[in-house]
Amino acid sequence: MFDLIVKGGIFMYPIIFCSIVALGIFLERLWVLRRKHIIPEAFIRNVEELLKKQKISDAVFLCQSDTSSIAKIFLAGLRSTQKGMWLFKEAIEERGSREATTLEKNVGILSTVANLTPLLGLLGTVSGMIKTFNAISVHGIGNPAPLAGGIAEALITTAAGLCIAIPTLVCYRFLKDKANALIFEMEENSIRLVELMDNYSKSK
Repeated sequence: MFDLIVKGGIFMYPIIFCSIVALGIFLERLWVLRRKHIIPEAFIRNVEELLKKQKISDAVFLCQSDTSSIAKIFLAGLRSTQKGMWLFKEAIEERGSREATTLEKNVGILSTVANLTPLLGLLGTVSGMIKTFNAISVHGIGNPAPLAGGIAEALITTAAGLCIAIPTLVCYRFLKDKANALIFEMEENSIRLVELMDNYSKSK
């Protein structure tokens, strides 16, 4: 493996760096985007039951004791209940937008890596071909040995760039879809909360 890196030339090092960055982001986002960490079902049920019983203060306390994203959205809304339904909905939307941004944090870097690594591989290919043509100009084409280094660099960097770009692109799409699905669920739960509070305000 180390021998291949050396033969691949200087452009192998940024390609390897990109692969480490992509792996780190993928694992970190995979840990963050756990459903139970974002939208715990038991918590949502408990909040809805409290709101149906019109126990707003208990629901606020429950939201304060939970660290999930949906709890932060619910808490922002419930703290604004005394200000009217319009401000309640606005608080929900504002906090929801912030949480959605948090869920998508760093995912775009994977897309950048997926686009960047093939270009780095192409640079390595150009560098290898330049070395090959320089060797031809000095040694001619009769002796293939001096040409081998440039050709090897060209092929190795191209292969390395594609080998990093393809799985990184798959990981990007996976995390993007996962984040979007969680955001959609948070929106659905927020709508239910608004409906419950709307019923509560009408019954007063």
